[in-house]
Amino acid sequence: MSAQKETLGFQTEVKQLLHLMIHSLYSNKEIFLRELISNASDASDKLRFEAIAKPELLEDDAELKIRVSLDKEARTVTITDNGIGMSRAEVIEHIGTIAKSGTKAFFESLTGDDKKDANLIGQFGVGFYSAFIVADKVTLTTRRAGAPSSEAVCWESEGHGEYTLEPVEKAARGTEIVLHLKEGEDEFLNDWSIKRIVRTYSDHISIPIQMKQGASFDEDGKEVVSDEWESVNAASALWTRSKNDISDEQYREFYKHTAHDFTDPLAWSHARVEGRQEYTELLYIPSRAPFDLYERERKQGVKLYVRRVFIMEDTEKLMPHYLRFVRGVIDSNDLPLNVSREILQQSKDIDAIRAGCVKKVLALLEDLAANDAEKYATFWQEFGQVLKEGVGEDFANKERIAKLLRFTSTVSEGDKPTVSLADYVARMKEGQEKIYFITAETLAAAKNSPHLEVFKKKGVEVLLLTDRVDEWVSASLTEFDGKPLQSVAKGALDLGKLEDEQDKAAQQQAEEAAKPVLERIKSALAERVQDVRATARLTDSPACLVVGEHDMSAHLERLLKAAGQSVPQAAKPTLEINPEHVLVKRLAEEQDEGRASDLAQVLYDQALLAEGGKLDDPASFVKRINKLLLELSV
Repeated sequence: MSAQKETLGFQTEVKQLLHLMIHSLYSNKEIFLRELISNASDASDKLRFEAIAKPELLEDDAELKIRVSLDKEARTVTITDNGIGMSRAEVIEHIGTIAKSGTKAFFESLTGDDKKDANLIGQFGVGFYSAFIVADKVTLTTRRAGAPSSEAVCWESEGHGEYTLEPVEKAARGTEIVLHLKEGEDEFLNDWSIKRIVRTYSDHISIPIQMKQGASFDEDGKEVVSDEWESVNAASALWTRSKNDISDEQYREFYKHTAHDFTDPLAWSHARVEGRQEYTELLYIPSRAPFDLYERERKQGVKLYVRRVFIMEDTEKLMPHYLRFVRGVIDSNDLPLNVSREILQQSKDIDAIRAGCVKKVLALLEDLAANDAEKYATFWQEFGQVLKEGVGEDFANKERIAKLLRFTSTVSEGDKPTVSLADYVARMKEGQEKIYFITAETLAAAKNSPHLEVFKKKGVEVLLLTDRVDEWVSASLTEFDGKPLQSVAKGALDLGKLEDEQDKAAQQQAEEAAKPVLERIKSALAERVQDVRATARLTDSPACLVVGEHDMSAHLERLLKAAGQSVPQAAKPTLEINPEHVLVKRLAEEQDEGRASDLAQVLYDQALLAEGGKLDDPASFVKRINKLLLELSV
């Protein structure tokens, strides 16, 4: 360790964050205290856990506490904890940089509008840096538990481009943060104001938050300043209390503490489970998705406690991947205090807790969907794509998840996904036996697909699936409520009872009449198609491409290739043509075989483009089109 003071520069993102914090969150200044106390609480939890295996880390000071003290003359607020503390390397890692996945996406999302950016900052989580909302200088002194007193470090910054690090002596483990308040922030030097903030935002924290008792007056009316510390919070783990003793506001503030989020949650579930396993769960559905929701390295959001002792976070065994947005705590009475990740992987008790908590979360979402459409719409907008993953991941709950899915369809008003599978089934036409859907890269591509033409003509609703995950959803969810799901772009068209005898007769007649032109097109496209057939599914377009019932869709093939995955040699598609279309009739009448071949190639390429495909040779397509335009215009 260096023996002298060093000056180091902040990571670029930290500079940006500090600037935004000071300007965007100024109207909600008091949250700085909540954030710093929350960090102190986390540090105490981590010490508690590490001390299970290494009790010597407690250093004859087992009573964990957080203290807030005010100095009106020096104009400072000091927050002290005797938690785990930090080493020099940890200070640089946690305070000098932002090693959080999703950072780049976060900064790309900033708009420059202070109000909007304040919400984004809260969504990202700011923690320690919120100190600079009210302070023009912050001094942090810390020593990691178990390290000698000489290995403490003092960090100091005025919140601009750099900070200093200096080795110091610190007898007690833990962290002390001194905020040198800006001019005009005198409200935070008032005992009653600070106590109000603590009770508002941090009452639920299980570690005592202490302040000096404050001044009193003796018999002669003289002010007497007490050196006695008193707890100003309830200091009991919120989830251990009876639901009747917890207000909605306390539930919301606990969520903000445990999730490090500024926004209120959409809903929560709090239950004590007794029986073969005894545990308490307090689980939340956030109202906004974090930036790292799709990052592979992101941490899960449920913390594991054993008999109110924090054990670990990022416990993937507690919640399946498709519910990774859930936040909260699970407190078990049965697991050993020295439980490890390896034990978790093989624990039947954990499997039972996980199954119970998944049911609670799904019930919570079902209640939102049934009783608060606006909140459920918010949930779906933020987390719908993630929940869809559960259709393939969680076989036991597939039917419950399927009922929670929402889609856009050909009868939707607007572009918002509001149609449930139950809604679709309730609207099915008399004689309709299947739930029809189409997958596409965009909503516009889905709405305008040639495959929908006959369904629009007959007034049959089709689900428009445009999320990347929808290909896997449709592969895993083959039926709903006894009705099979059918892609309108796969296999030969079979409308079942929706097709009357007159339709069938007309189709057969069209197929017979089209045989010569079908053979002509098939000959021209022998290298590109498996078959060419007449179809009744087209009313306005000349042609469309269809893959086999059990073949990979063209959309899925493109998704896999875009993700850099190897794709097996796909089966050739079938080209279906509309015999009544003027372009097909023109091809049938064409005497020049070369021109007829060019028309057939154009039919294929147009069909490929219409479904979002990519031409192998765009230049040849353009030349062919130009050539035909010139020849046919003569």
